[in-house]
Amino acid sequence: MFAVIRTGGKQYRVAPDQLVTVERLDAEPGASVTIEDVLMVGGDGAVKIGTPVLAGASVTAEVVEQTRGPKVIIFKKKRRQNYRRKKGHRQDLTVLKITAIAGA
Repeated sequence: MFAVIRTGGKQYRVAPDQLVTVERLDAEPGASVTIEDVLMVGGDGAVKIGTPVLAGASVTAEVVEQTRGPKVIIFKKKRRQNYRRKKGHRQDLTVLKITAIAGA
């Protein structure tokens, strides 16, 4: 069984016992999180597609850790103008372990 969920403005295909890294969620490591934005549930030959979400469907996950992504360098330059700007960014991420998929 699998599901397509939406969190943090992105869509993820998840299955039970899978680790997935998503945008930061406000939860402590070890806490349980329920995601209600389920777009599709499939498996066992039957596929259910929401318009846009499935009513009554949910995905339960456990927060494994709060981490940060790799550093991204933003460098701006205008030639012959002595203009240079350098910035760095690290995105806050949450690692989830999918525990259950409740399909509608």
